Amino acid sequence: MNEIRAITTFVRAAALGSLRRAAVDQGISPQAASHAVMQLEKELGVRLFHRTTRKLSLTEEGQRLFESVKPALGMLSSALDEARRSKEDVGGLLRISAPRSLGMPLLWPSFEAFQQLHPNIQLDVQLDDHFTDLVTERADVGFRAGPPPSGGSIARRLLPIQLIVCASPQYIERNGAPRTLDELTQHRCTGYRRVNTGKLAQWQFRLGDEVVYRDIPAVVCANDTEMETQAVLAGLGIGQLATFNCTAHIRAGRLVPLLTQHIADYGTIHIYYGHRTEQPLRVKTFIDFMIGRLANNREFFLDAAELRAARMPQRTAR
Repeated sequence: MNEIRAITTFVRAAALGSLRRAAVDQGISPQAASHAVMQLEKELGVRLFHRTTRKLSLTEEGQRLFESVKPALGMLSSALDEARRSKEDVGGLLRISAPRSLGMPLLWPSFEAFQQLHPNIQLDVQLDDHFTDLVTERADVGFRAGPPPSGGSIARRLLPIQLIVCASPQYIERNGAPRTLDELTQHRCTGYRRVNTGKLAQWQFRLGDEVVYRDIPAVVCANDTEMETQAVLAGLGIGQLATFNCTAHIRAGRLVPLLTQHIADYGTIHIYYGHRTEQPLRVKTFIDFMIGRLANNREFFLDAAELRAARMPQRTAR
């Protein structure tokens, strides 16, 4: 027996005074309505209605049940209506997870623009450098740099990530620029300390068809990519920065790309989420908005022609 359907039919029959009207109200046949109430009576072991050919009235037990379940049924109906509206209304809480490194340089401008377009959506942004399981953390949408996430999530590619060795023009004027990878050891360099391991990240380079890793001593290191970028901009050292951190600075002339023949591809930035058929409209709207703004957006990476054009004559290290 479908107890919720039976109780709903009982309540509507009591309120309308007719099983036939209750059947029409529920979109079922009169026979189905009568059978549902009879099954409920059998399950409870009491008679709920006095029945005649012209009249339907509640028994004493039926009246007590009606008064008890009607408020609860109303609350259930309201809850179901609210859940249905979430598929139609662009509003409510939206939980987002992303690495700290992507937060300010890449994602925040889009978050701000989305909030201005949809002020009824409350953004709850969790920046965490560990991979977030959407189900475990109760997040609606996640972002990830590197390989696409596994575990049943749907991942959409947004942007490529290149690792570019950069220095400020002021640094190059004072210290010259390395012409080879080996000459990096003659320079002051910055470093990024990984949040999840506490280790200094190795620098990655492309040598022919291979990617090689080098331990580069750092005079300034931080566990925040924005702070490392600021150190390079200030001329404190040469840094290997991701394109989402350095592209705008290279185009503006505040940074100069170095050793461009050895630029390594670090992977891709993905947006990931659960199955779209089960998502509220606010989540679908956010996903579409972020893909529209970021997918292959040239604002955040450089092509080979730009890298060649951005290079300046480099003095050798003193």
